[in-house]
Amino acid sequence: MAVNLHAPETLLPIAGVRLASVNAGIRYKNRNDLLLIELEPGSHTAAVFTRNAFCAAPVHVCRSHLQHGNPRYLLINAGNANAGTGEPGMQAARECCEQLAEQGECWAEQVLPFSTGVIGMQLPVDKIVAALPEALAKLDANGWLEASRTIMTTDTVGKAISRQVEIFGETITISGIAKGAGMIHPNMATMLAYVATDALIEKDTLQRVLNAVVEETFNCITVDGDTSTNDSLVLMATGSSGVYVGSTGLAVFQQAVQDVCLYLAQAIVRDGEGATKFISVVVEGAATRAEARAVGNTVALSPLVKTALFASDPNWGRILAAVGRSPVDALDVGLITIWLGDTLLIENGEPAASYREELGAAETRQEEIIIRINLGRGDAAATTWTCDFSYDYVKINAEYRS
Repeated sequence: MAVNLHAPETLLPIAGVRLASVNAGIRYKNRNDLLLIELEPGSHTAAVFTRNAFCAAPVHVCRSHLQHGNPRYLLINAGNANAGTGEPGMQAARECCEQLAEQGECWAEQVLPFSTGVIGMQLPVDKIVAALPEALAKLDANGWLEASRTIMTTDTVGKAISRQVEIFGETITISGIAKGAGMIHPNMATMLAYVATDALIEKDTLQRVLNAVVEETFNCITVDGDTSTNDSLVLMATGSSGVYVGSTGLAVFQQAVQDVCLYLAQAIVRDGEGATKFISVVVEGAATRAEARAVGNTVALSPLVKTALFASDPNWGRILAAVGRSPVDALDVGLITIWLGDTLLIENGEPAASYREELGAAETRQEEIIIRINLGRGDAAATTWTCDFSYDYVKINAEYRS
């Protein structure tokens, strides 16, 4: 069960975006598993993808197609990752684009394919192609909620959010969906996420916004330390509102996109496979932000820390050990202070005289836990969001292909 996370009841449509969800029978029975997103001509698109060297065939195709201009369609399937599938997988991704382009009356390069699911299985192109006429016929501006459910794999709840902000007294709308629960340790974005806005903004500016936002959101989460082969995040701007985002409105726009992406990123952690706790690892007093992130990631990735928190065991020695082995040069433990929630654990490298086991136990029984670490080396800070490791994480992944 996701930690303090519930699917939204409504999402705001974005003028210039239509969506359709259908059941192509790719892997799942009795649920939709194919999502089609249509963008009106003139829309701009920015994207970031996984840096995993074994990136999936659709990632290769998306990168190539984005060099040819603005896409008209995004085609997303769940249940099959089309990763580790060699040249046949590349051909399958391209064929899906070609078939959709023929039926949707556009160039194949104007289609971006995305896949999520089991790695190493060939994509059933025939099932996807057979479902395209239905998908094209069902396109609807109000298809966001069903879309959030369609792209799920081991997720227990759809992840979606809408926000509206004003720029110079005029309103722009942003809506986004994401999926992901396991194989989460992004090195650009996360499993799959799609964010759209009706703002009018230049393509290069849109890409700069996305690059900046990713570093503060999706690149700050981890569930299990595994960077997926399929990670993709797309930011789409239709311009339909007519509200131009130039240099003077950029800060407001970027903050709004960041708020949407942060919600989606944290939602992935809250719905981490088997998660029962949502954990924030806050690192302060670092010499650089990169240093703060290195320490935060080391603690957040520690299986011993994560299993102790699952058991509500205040075994703070595991936190101490993770900080100590972080890849930071000349770390002076005599300067380090560590808190578990409001409870002081370590003060200037020494066990806090005020610490009591019952205080630590009370902190670890919370559903939302904050570990705060001050390195005493500078003014930089960073936060990493993660979840605990429960028995269910092993069960879910042990049975993933069965």
